[in-house]
Amino acid sequence: MKEVWKLKGKMSTKFEPKLGKGVFTFEHPLAKEIGFTPDKFEGWLGLKDGYIYISFIISKQRGADNLSKLFDKILSLGYGIKVPTPFALMEEICRKKGFRKTIEHDRRMGNVEVWVKEVDVKK
Repeated sequence: MKEVWKLKGKMSTKFEPKLGKGVFTFEHPLAKEIGFTPDKFEGWLGLKDGYIYISFIISKQRGADNLSKLFDKILSLGYGIKVPTPFALMEEICRKKGFRKTIEHDRRMGNVEVWVKEVDVKK
């Protein structure tokens, strides 16, 4: 998770496809492909080891099902989803969408609660 959270101040759109990790914002092609657009959300996403990390995003159109659509699109493209230390509302959404609660170790923050949704390989 280090690569996702280490940036401070201005967010970078740097993306390292060979390493499969990085932080990305609305300008990144993957953001557009999954529907992570500035008319629907505020924030940024991270990509590491085949998972899209969703943290610190805000839906601008609450109740419009945009987060559910975002989850569905991410999974349909073959990425898993990880949500570190979700606030109460996001945790409730994760439970309803079938995420499982895990603990991951981060070198800077120690043990971190991370909710995970794996790709359904049966499809």
